[in-house]
Order: sequence, then structure tokens, then C-alpha cells
Amino acid sequence: MRRLGLLLVALLLVVAGCGGSSTPAASTTDRDAPPPLRIGTKNFAEQFLLGELYKQALEAKGFPVELKENIGSSEIIHQALSDGALDMYPEYVGVLLSEVAGVRRRPASPAAAYSAAQAFERKNGFMLLGMTPFSDANALAVTPAYARRHRLRSIADLAKVPGGIRIGAPPEFRTRFEGLVGLDQRYGLRATARPFAIGRQYAALDSGAVDAATVFTTDGQLAGGKYVVLDDPRGVFGTQHVAPIISRAALRSHGPRVQAVLDAVSDKLTASAMRRMNAAVQLQGRASAEVANEFLRSEGLK
Repeated sequence: MRRLGLLLVALLLVVAGCGGSSTPAASTTDRDAPPPLRIGTKNFAEQFLLGELYKQALEAKGFPVELKENIGSSEIIHQALSDGALDMYPEYVGVLLSEVAGVRRRPASPAAAYSAAQAFERKNGFMLLGMTPFSDANALAVTPAYARRHRLRSIADLAKVPGGIRIGAPPEFRTRFEGLVGLDQRYGLRATARPFAIGRQYAALDSGAVDAATVFTTDGQLAGGKYVVLDDPRGVFGTQHVAPIISRAALRSHGPRVQAVLDAVSDKLTASAMRRMNAAVQLQGRASAEVANEFLRSEGLK
């Protein structure tokens, strides 16, 4: 009986990872290490680049990172952040205010927009890190031939085009203020939106399937003068500087050096740098990870 009891004790020790187990017990250091920082991105090329830039810069400084790409629009990815499925993601300040915070009045400056967005996020346990120099605003673009035919210079001119306007845009454009809602309220523009995955609206514009398309002002496709970006004098589309949103709990667990690494990356993201990187991915077909790695090394961030 005593021998049976000793055998049972030995078996329990093996199951627990002691007394002859081939799997070593986790060290105190392993148990105390913070989990990977979970970075999310939205569902288009520039976001994939931003995710890689922040991920690789953090990993170069020894931080564990898990990158979750292609989650969805601001409304979807911000909910994932709020639900605790993410620790951070890069966001466009103007979209955050208009589509998540519900602020329709445009702040007087990018700095004012940033302050308003920061106040909104702090109430929910999050904070904005440093803002990028570049602003990737939403805009409407048409072909030069269409602009000449209808004498278009601004969005206001679209309201004069007979028969209504067909706009190629992502699905959320139908219900956003930075979409059909704002275009109607600010310009009286009666338009229909045809849904396209982000990036595919250019082919629809080229083929004449739509009259105008939503674009990002740092898109690589805009570099060659193939499209006319219409002015927005009534401010439907806000300034869109990028700032990572991060949970304050994640900042506490990973330490203040995380913010320093992320801010150093954001500080280097000028409009020209983003256009070059976007063109490399969107027009040359290079991988986001490769382009991000090249940029970070050139800037001494990796």
C-alpha cells in the first residue's frame, strides 16, 4: 500500500512538471514577462504598412508583438480595441472624431482635433500617442476627362452635374458623415455609392463604372497626375494625421519605452515618405513588411 502511494506521488510530480519530467518548468522571468503587444490594422494597404512599421520597430527593441491585420473599418476596429481584443492600432484623427466620437463640427486645427480625440479616448481607458507629420485625408477624385467635361474643381461643382453622381467607395461610405451623409448635408449632393474594396475603386473609375471615387490623399495612384482630386471647401473630410491609440493598461505593463519607440516611428512619417512607401506597395507590388523594413533601417530605427 505504501509503495502504491509513492507511485501516485511520483506520477503527480511528473504531471506537474517536476521529478523527472522532460519539460522544464517555466522560469520566474518567463511568468513575469508581459504578453505580446497586440497591434491591429484596418483593411487597406497603408494600414498594413503602418502595422509593419510599428511592429518591426518594437521588435527591434526587444518587445514581443502580435500583428492582427485587415480587421475592418474604424467602427469595427475601435470596437475590437474597446472589447479588449487589441492593445493598439493606428488611427486617423479626423475619422476617429467624426465616425467614432460622433463629432461633426470640424476643429480649427490639427492640434485641436488631436486634443479633442485625446480627451475622448482618455475617458475610455485609452490614449493617443504622437501624431504623424503626414495627413492622409479622404477625398473625392475624378478622371481629368470627366473634370474637363463638367468643369469640375470642387465637390460643390458635382452638385451641378445632371443625372446624379455614382461614387465608388467602401461600404461604410453610405452611412458615414465623411461620406454620403456629409456630402448631402454640406453640399446638397445627391449621389449613390457603389461598394468596392479599398484600392479597387480606381479600376472602376478608369472603366467609367463610377463617376467619382473616394481616395486617400497619400495613395500611390495619385502621384502620376492620372486623377483630379476635388477641393472640399465645406470641410466634409477632416484632416487625417495618424496617431496610434493604445490602452493605458498595455502602456503600464510594457513600460514607457514602448511609447518612445512608437513616437520615434510616427515622427518620421512625412507625406513624401508615405507616398513613396504606398507607391512601392500599391504600384510596384512589393510586400509591406519589406518596404517597412527598408524604411526603418534607412532612418536608423532598426
